[in-house]
Amino acid sequence: MNRNKIKYLIFAFLSALIIYINYTPAIKSVYQTPNYFKFFEGEKVKFNFNLPLKVGFYTDTQGIVKIDNNENNNILNLDKPFSVETLNRGKVNINLRLFGIFPIKNIYVDVIPTIKVIPGGDSIGVKLNTKGALVVGYSDIIGTDDKIYSPYREGKIQIGDIILEVNNIKINSADDITNIINSQKNTTVNVKISRKGNIVYTKLHPVLAKDDQKYKLGLWVRDHTAGIGTLTFYTEDKKYYAALGHAITDIDTGDILSVNNGQIMKSKITSVSKGKRSSPGELRGIFLEEVDTIGNIEKNTEYGIYGKISNPNDITLKPIPIGYQSQVIEGPAKILTTIDNTGLKEFNIQIVKKVEQKNPNQKGMIIKIVDKELLDKTGGIVQGMSGSPIIQDGKLIGAVTHVFVNDPTKGYAVYAEWMINEMENLHHDENVFNN
Repeated sequence: MNRNKIKYLIFAFLSALIIYINYTPAIKSVYQTPNYFKFFEGEKVKFNFNLPLKVGFYTDTQGIVKIDNNENNNILNLDKPFSVETLNRGKVNINLRLFGIFPIKNIYVDVIPTIKVIPGGDSIGVKLNTKGALVVGYSDIIGTDDKIYSPYREGKIQIGDIILEVNNIKINSADDITNIINSQKNTTVNVKISRKGNIVYTKLHPVLAKDDQKYKLGLWVRDHTAGIGTLTFYTEDKKYYAALGHAITDIDTGDILSVNNGQIMKSKITSVSKGKRSSPGELRGIFLEEVDTIGNIEKNTEYGIYGKISNPNDITLKPIPIGYQSQVIEGPAKILTTIDNTGLKEFNIQIVKKVEQKNPNQKGMIIKIVDKELLDKTGGIVQGMSGSPIIQDGKLIGAVTHVFVNDPTKGYAVYAEWMINEMENLHHDENVFNN
């Protein structure tokens, strides 16, 4: 047999072996393991793949993690339970190789300091005043000459525009616009607008309305909103908080409302509208801004509202660590929430599905309410429960965000790490967490 034929046979054998290896159930299971893990310093995490497979593991940095499998050298027996112990903060790549030769998986591990927060679950009232006035609709005007006018067309105003200034005067409320154009009378006004993050300048000519003899632009605008939600967590030392798990959006435009200022308040649940198929339920509550305010609103983001909580004396839970998505497992968990005037309670749920996410997204987990008491009272997830913290294995791993309209027992949840990111960005010049 000549040398070329031997090389060809070796190549064919190796190719067939690689193809076979890649498609065996055991190897495919390893492939499906997340590529990225976050662990806390000093943590010891157990794994059990229960796969009839031995692999070599190799790290590019020593002293960050220790892998214990009761095997010699760098051999990992996936048929037995093993543990990963974090020794020091840092980042390390772990490369798994079959027979110590064929690379089958590269896992990136980030060992970080433990972050602890005080879990929420308390019902809160939310009042947000927007930055400027949000355009939510149009209205034609009948002038004193009985003609119909549409000033908004002249200025090419769009639904969702935010009116920031009129004639260089800052707009804080809808009344500001009315006062300015009526003080200017029959003159063209210069308008500064925020449109999808871009600044736009335009001109409008107010029209004197026949019905009330006031100058108008033909715009419906909104300058505030209010409702009920749930506190997710806050930090013990500096008292920064996170709530809702999703943004406050305008009911008409769906746009995320910009924050001029706002408050969160203690809320008392007065009644529950039970959720049904195609009819989401709702928590109804009352709050008094004058006496119940416990914090401000500094940010309104896709992953909740954030600010400083000034009066958390009624919230007495102990700090617990944040759990990252790599530490979340499908199975039993609990939520903390408030559904009546008896206060904060713990309810059983199931994490039906977790989605590995490299970038922030509200839909990190699908959860299902399985607690009989909660199902009897609410039918599942209802409006007002958004932000309810999810606890698993003693860690705060996420927050409830949305309900499935066709099945109120199920909904989405956001990973806690995305909310932590937003909180850390709240004040880049201040360390939010104790390390």
